[in-house]
This record gives sequence, C-alpha cells and structure tokens, in this order.
Amino acid sequence: MGITKLHGLAILVTAGITGAIWYHHPFSPARDQEHTASPEEDTVLKTDLHEISLMLPWRRDVLVLTPWLAPIVWEGTFSRDILNAQYVQKNLVTGVVTFAVEKYVQFVEGFMRSANKYFLAGHQVNFYLFTDSPEKIPHLQMAPENHLFVIPVQNHLGWQDLPTSRMDIISTYIHSQFQYEVDYLYSIDIHVQLLAHIGVEIIDALVGTISSWQFTPHHENKAYGTQPESQAVIPEGEWDFYYTASFYGGSVSEVYKLTRACFKGVMEDRENGIEARWRDESHLNKYLLHHKPTRLLSPEYYWDAELSSPSIIQVKRMCSVHKDS
Repeated sequence: MGITKLHGLAILVTAGITGAIWYHHPFSPARDQEHTASPEEDTVLKTDLHEISLMLPWRRDVLVLTPWLAPIVWEGTFSRDILNAQYVQKNLVTGVVTFAVEKYVQFVEGFMRSANKYFLAGHQVNFYLFTDSPEKIPHLQMAPENHLFVIPVQNHLGWQDLPTSRMDIISTYIHSQFQYEVDYLYSIDIHVQLLAHIGVEIIDALVGTISSWQFTPHHENKAYGTQPESQAVIPEGEWDFYYTASFYGGSVSEVYKLTRACFKGVMEDRENGIEARWRDESHLNKYLLHHKPTRLLSPEYYWDAELSSPSIIQVKRMCSVHKDS
C-alpha cells in the first residue's frame, strides 16, 4: 500500500489519537499507581487537557499516523520544549555512527560541523566516525556535550564495499562497545548536511525515515527492483513505506537486532551470488516491513538533493550532498 493509499488515514488524527500518542511517548512519566480523581481534580484535568489541545500543533495535509499507530514526525506536529524537558530528566546519551572511507573523507568536516550544531543540540551525543584515513580527519571544535571518536577501519574496506559491511561493523561495535556508552544509536550517511535542528522528537525504540523518493511518481520501482531470489525481496503489493538507509536508528538493542538481521540477509545473498538492487537499503526495508518502526520520520529529516520538494516539505532538516562535489 503506497503513501497515496495511506493518505486517507490522515482523517484519523483527532484529539483522542493525539492523546494516545502523547501517552505512549517514550518519555511519558510512569503510571505505576492507579488514582481516582476527585470532582475538583477532574475539572482541573479537563481544563488542562483543553488548554493543551489548543496548543498542540496540527498538520492536516500529511499523514501523521501509520496503520499500526506509530507517529510520523513532521514540522508542526510536536513541541520540542516539552520533549526536551522530559528527555533531560532521563540523563540519556545518544550515539551517531557514520563512515568516511576513501573519497568520502572530504565530507567529514561539513557533516561534523553541521551535526555538532543541529543534532540533539544541548544533549549528550557521541559521534562514532569510522574511517580508513584517521590522519586526514581535521581537528574539530565540538560542543561541550558532544564527543567525537575516530575509529580506524581496515584499508581494504572501499566505499563500494561499505553498504555490505557497515551493518556488520555497527552490530559488532554495539556488542563490544556502544551498548555500554549510549542509550540510543543512529546511523547517518557522511555525505549530508544538517540544515535545521533535529531534536529529541526522533527518539524511540525503532525509527525509520521515509525516503524522499516515495514522493516521486515512480517510487514503486525503487521498492520492487530486487531479484526475487534475494533475501531482501518484497513481493509486489506488500510494502507500505519505503525507508532510506541514510538515516535510521533507535534503542541500542533494537538497532543491534536490525543490523544483525540485515547483515545475515546480505551474506546469504552473497553466498548465492546475489546482490539486492539497493544493497543494505533493500535489506533494511525488508526488516522494517516485518518489524514495524515505533516512530517514522518524514522526508524532512533526509531529503535527496536530486529531487525537487513538494509543498508539504516545510523544512529540510538534512539533505544529501552531491558525492562528486
């Protein structure tokens, strides 16, 4: 079911559903004890909820909820101030994994400067940069709450091999290191620029970013262009959203399961002499088809610079950078 078929579900965005999303947000306060409100408390509660409902942002031009009741994050659908206040109480650390091998080293400074400024600004972030040329990484002034860790990878890991190797590398380092250092982990391509704030509205157990290509006339070709023998194949008519591999993440445990499963699929294909059309992105989509994301990010969070943007894209928070630039 494509995005156009899903679009009609936007009518479901009512105050009741908004309240349900609010209740199930990962930073919602625990509700361990039952409490029966007195008439006075009930009146105050209704008044507060009415005032909150007036403050809640609305988007009626886009789909904001999936059929499995996961929120889709767009500009104008959340209050970052409220989310920040809840996030800081948890003392969480978020990690970002990115790879810069061979010619992609040229993108490190641009990516890091923009991410240092816009990614979870004011919160603790560990940036893990895998590179085959650590000596070429410039010294970068990081915000006090941010830390950059440069991790060497083997020289034979070329950029052509990266899509089939990074899932294995991420899961291996989650097992040996990252699970002890961060609570959430996101994978972001190095050849991007952050153009606006990306905040704690992205935090959830399993997060996928809807591909900007899904908003093009020929988006189904991208979803179905994999050999039927591949572990990544999605039968025609079974997909719902198409996700980009340029930005995904979630809790460390969920990202570990995702990367292990995707790498297993990649290796099974390789043993059979098969390569999925979009490599690790194809395997990512197969995984997220059967393990639904708990939160989806709209294409505002990663827009392909090759595409012109429709009017529903009110802000481009992150955009690709031409690889040959």
